Amino acid sequence: MFVYVVEDDADISEIECYTLNNNGYEAKPIFLARELDKELARRIPDMIILDIMLPDDDGIKLLSRLRKEERTKDIPVIMVTAKGSEMEKVKCLDVGADDYITKPFGVMEFNSRVKALLRRCRRNGTAQDILKVGAIIVDNDRRIVTIDGEEKNVTYKEYELLKYLMINKGIVLSRDKIMEAVWGFDFQGESRTVDMHIKTLRQKIGNERIRIKTVRNVGYKIE
Repeated sequence: MFVYVVEDDADISEIECYTLNNNGYEAKPIFLARELDKELARRIPDMIILDIMLPDDDGIKLLSRLRKEERTKDIPVIMVTAKGSEMEKVKCLDVGADDYITKPFGVMEFNSRVKALLRRCRRNGTAQDILKVGAIIVDNDRRIVTIDGEEKNVTYKEYELLKYLMINKGIVLSRDKIMEAVWGFDFQGESRTVDMHIKTLRQKIGNERIRIKTVRNVGYKIE
């Protein structure tokens, strides 16, 4: 298992790489965004640990570019950020981060999040190539959503949310379960992240929005 650790702080980078190497992964430290571009041209990793604040680029912008390129769009990415606000975390996740961890963090938490993400990726890898509910079609090979043949412009996380609902068609999914599966961390407090994304997703799928049902005091299902 090969991991790029993109972190400009040498001490943090050393801790992350040491932890990964100690747990059987091969970690390569990278200190600048432009270095990552060069390394990706040579080798695609199994995962990227990406700092949000780099000297030569913004980590969120860098992640957005990775998600738009065919070779890199499916690489699991954990964002490392010193910013702890909910909106900052939502922004990272909505652009396409699979998980995030806030500095300062413990070695055990870091290791657990890496393992959890890899488990989710293995599970998601068994998903069907084409999912269909009513007129909604999710094409996993092309990563597009179509309704009656018309492609819908959904964000990365809206796509993952819709796919998760469709994989579990007819099953009531709690907000906690959705948050863990789609955003990669446990839902806590009064965050409205899931509800906000359900709202925008319903708007984008038009008449098919009636298929996404709200289950009072629990969560959502699609049928």
